[in-house]
Amino acid sequence: MELKWLLYVTLLALGTLAVRAHDIDDDNGGDDVVDIEDDLDDGIEEVEESKPETSTPPPIPKVTYRAPVPTGEVYFAESFDKGTLDGWILSRAKKDDTDDEIAKYDGKWEVQDMKDTKLPGDKGLVLVTRAKHHAISSKLSKPFVFDTKPLIIQYEVNFQNGIECGGAYVKLLSKTPELNLDQFHDKTPYTIMFGPDKCGEDYKLHFIFRHKNPKTGKYEEKHAKRPDADLKSYFTDKKTHLYTLVLNPDNSFEILVDQTVVNSGNLLNDMSPPVNPPREIEDPNDQKPEDWDERPKIPDPDAVKPDDWDEDAPAKIADENAVKPEGWLDDEPEYVADPDAEKPEDWDEDMDGEWEAPQIANPKCETAPGCGTWQRPMIDNPNYKGKWKPPMIDNVNYQGIWKPRKIPNPDFFEDLEPFKMTPFSAVGLELWSMTSDIFFDNFIICTERAVADDWASDGWGLKKAADGAAEPGVVGQMMAAAEERPWLWVVYILTVALPVFLVVLFCCSGKKQPGAAEYKKTDAPQPDVMDEEKEEEKDKGGKEEEEEEEEANEEKLGSDADIGGASQEEEEEEEEEERKPASEGEETVNRSPRNRKPRKD
Repeated sequence: MELKWLLYVTLLALGTLAVRAHDIDDDNGGDDVVDIEDDLDDGIEEVEESKPETSTPPPIPKVTYRAPVPTGEVYFAESFDKGTLDGWILSRAKKDDTDDEIAKYDGKWEVQDMKDTKLPGDKGLVLVTRAKHHAISSKLSKPFVFDTKPLIIQYEVNFQNGIECGGAYVKLLSKTPELNLDQFHDKTPYTIMFGPDKCGEDYKLHFIFRHKNPKTGKYEEKHAKRPDADLKSYFTDKKTHLYTLVLNPDNSFEILVDQTVVNSGNLLNDMSPPVNPPREIEDPNDQKPEDWDERPKIPDPDAVKPDDWDEDAPAKIADENAVKPEGWLDDEPEYVADPDAEKPEDWDEDMDGEWEAPQIANPKCETAPGCGTWQRPMIDNPNYKGKWKPPMIDNVNYQGIWKPRKIPNPDFFEDLEPFKMTPFSAVGLELWSMTSDIFFDNFIICTERAVADDWASDGWGLKKAADGAAEPGVVGQMMAAAEERPWLWVVYILTVALPVFLVVLFCCSGKKQPGAAEYKKTDAPQPDVMDEEKEEEKDKGGKEEEEEEEEANEEKLGSDADIGGASQEEEEEEEEEERKPASEGEETVNRSPRNRKPRKD
């Protein structure tokens, strides 16, 4: 608040200086006077009236938290608001092919309130430790079978400390007889992996599903194409974000962040590698014929090197027109031994050799154009042609780029319903992270979009509303930014406040006409008298122009007029001119402010 009022004072100071400069210019200019004192006083009064009595910010609207409740059938729903890990199983497995020190899944999980929470009572699952393997999982209420209903998985993530390298993705663990959540690890079969992942400057939002080859029975991971949206802010803004995956029976999919689609496609067309292999493949046994010509251009066999082509001519030659600059020091070397250098005390000539002072630039060369032996500069040789090569011509035997022939793919199959994946019966988080305090909340797996939206509204929606209520307005954000970066005040003044102030200054200030009291102190003619005198001067000028035209006409007719008549007219004009100044002088005296009676309006 103090900085805000400092801005107001600065603007008022600028305005006062501008007004005083304006007044000085007008006093030097003469009669016109700019009077903006009243406008400035009004502006100061308005600022004082608008100044709040205290600097206490308005109270933040309170958002009451209530644990979300599913509004329809769900396969899994977890809000962690009970404050315990009931129903979740911590893995005790070890990773294969890893050092024993880091092979254990001994990373800690806890149910905690989110840091800087605006919703007291809203708890979530927190990955507490860093640089460790973490694994935790929970059973679904019943296995999910891919048939005629969509699959919707949704949950919240908040990177409370940002994220250096690590993931926050979830795995839907395949229903198999071997599934043991107590031994959940990176090799545990999963059906779908979904969620954010980041390392370095590579920001990802995974959607991977494992597809079973109907011929071989082996599983292969299929990765969705990378989204076009910029994902960086979701990892860096330290806000809670809602991640949603929607899979439909028609093989279409949507990936949403904060209920906004960031990626979409079809399981048949937008996965890598493709779900279905190609019908034909290149024959691995096919070989290119020895006489196959792939050259589109060849050297002209009939071309002959010209007789005057000199292949030995150098590319650069000495400039014969160059002249050695005056003052060039031929006998001075460019570098000399440093006279101030001293041999180190611990220098051993037997071990280190004979000591020599380090070389420095010759000080005599600093004022000279150069030192040492002068050499002519090199220039391009106009006669240089280089190595002669015959020109290239089209190859009449060109056969194109050779490719192996196509044969039917023995491994070809066609799965037109990749949506029908392996059923899954548990949800798990198997993560390695270099950052701690990753916050997870409000997991839900269901088949109805409305149920997921209601769950999001009661969970993530409340967080968003609470954060929005606590965030300052635009002005508050600008003030907060300026407190961290004081140089922004200069930017605000130059880009916003100063232009607005100048508009007000030039629009609200006007010309102040002298009052009647000021005329009583001077003999200067009043505006109405000045207007009358201007009209008389215009009439006088019109008469003189008419008289000059008459004189010009009389001169043209001078051959028919006698000299005596012309002289008489000139005398009459002179007498008339003598009478006019006297009468005008009397009229001016009679109309002066002292002799003139006040006019009644």
